[in-house]
Amino acid sequence: MSIIVLCVISFGVKGQNWPQFRGPGATGVVEGRPAPVNWDPAKSVNTLWKTEIPGLGHSSPVVWGNKVFVTTAVTTGAKDETRYGLYGDVAPVKDDPKHVWKVFALDKLTGKVLWEQVAYEGLPKVKRHPKSTHADSTPVTDGKYVVAMFGSHGLYAYNLNGKLLWKQDVGLLDAGWFYDPDYQWEYGSSPIIYKNLVIIQADLQKDSFIAAYNLKDGKLAWKTKREEISSWGTPTIYEGKTRTELIANGSKAIRGYDPLTGKELWRLGPNSEITTPTPFVARELIFVTSGYTPIQPIYAIRPGATGDISLKAGELSNSFIAWSKQRGGPYMPTPIVYGDQLYTCSNQGVLTAYNADTGERLYQERVGKGGGFTSSPVASDGKIYLLSEDGDSFVVKTGPKFELLSTNPVGEVMMASPAISDGLLIVRGLKHVFAFGAAANTTTRK
Repeated sequence: MSIIVLCVISFGVKGQNWPQFRGPGATGVVEGRPAPVNWDPAKSVNTLWKTEIPGLGHSSPVVWGNKVFVTTAVTTGAKDETRYGLYGDVAPVKDDPKHVWKVFALDKLTGKVLWEQVAYEGLPKVKRHPKSTHADSTPVTDGKYVVAMFGSHGLYAYNLNGKLLWKQDVGLLDAGWFYDPDYQWEYGSSPIIYKNLVIIQADLQKDSFIAAYNLKDGKLAWKTKREEISSWGTPTIYEGKTRTELIANGSKAIRGYDPLTGKELWRLGPNSEITTPTPFVARELIFVTSGYTPIQPIYAIRPGATGDISLKAGELSNSFIAWSKQRGGPYMPTPIVYGDQLYTCSNQGVLTAYNADTGERLYQERVGKGGGFTSSPVASDGKIYLLSEDGDSFVVKTGPKFELLSTNPVGEVMMASPAISDGLLIVRGLKHVFAFGAAANTTTRK
């Protein structure tokens, strides 16, 4: 108990925030109190707490102050048809009975459930991929509102104490395989907050759009149609000195929009037919990647573009493309820039480092034994954290040369991307949320 009290004093009241998917600006990077290098929940090594979350959800944890927020979809009596690992099957789960969609708030220092709220109850309106869930979208918070997206089942805003402030029906969001509309894979993009707007990207089998809703009351502020097939990436905001851009990955084109009006500013192609990684900004460049063959691009885009900025045949750069590659983009994990390097992680756990300013490849090394990697890497204090579907986590030293610092067992499938806050690595496994840090005590809650 004394250790936990000391941690409360040390962490303070405000805390280090990780407000959305991939943290501040979707970069996956924060600095401050060093996160751990080694942990093992089975042996209570550097494990501050472990809290069971019912149901199934691949949404990532977000943090504001001393609260951690997660979402899930709970059902009973269903045959578990969820599958993990590396495979090529695309048929959706056939039988998903009634679900209850929930939002949880946990105490960051103890893992105690502070509140849980039911957002929606009923039958899922679309089917899901066998590797997916009905709660894939990561919530977002600005410290006043917590906004949870449950695809076809709506958009919900709460205050930090769990009071429902508003809910909004956003229609049927049917995202799936472009070859066959019967192959529904569920919605996966996460909402973001910009000023007084909640922005969602909905690339679907038909009637795709990007839209903004008023943060105060959930009313539609603007909606722009998109000439897109299904995608699963989250949009990103770039705030420059002269202009702010909303960047959205997409199969037919990567696009920049005015986030206050939804007007398209620029577009770039070609791209993969399936896009999942989220755009992010680092070193005054917008990085956008995708990994579905045959086109697996990596683009480093300069902000401020207008119109079509696509490369001509044989070009690798132009006035708005600092550099590019047509191979090497990751399929699922969003890359990360730390220092001078861009790091990509493939679904097979191959970590590749590039010079972020030029695209020069520095190294390519396999992490682990070749299992599946869906979680996106995060970084802090000179370390990159990678989580595998096999239940192992890896810490790699940042820099131009590969150095594996540790391999740590977690013991659960990990699909969600972790959060970092005040020296804690907050990890969502298949059944639990863990907080790994320097404290020696472990608190387990069921």
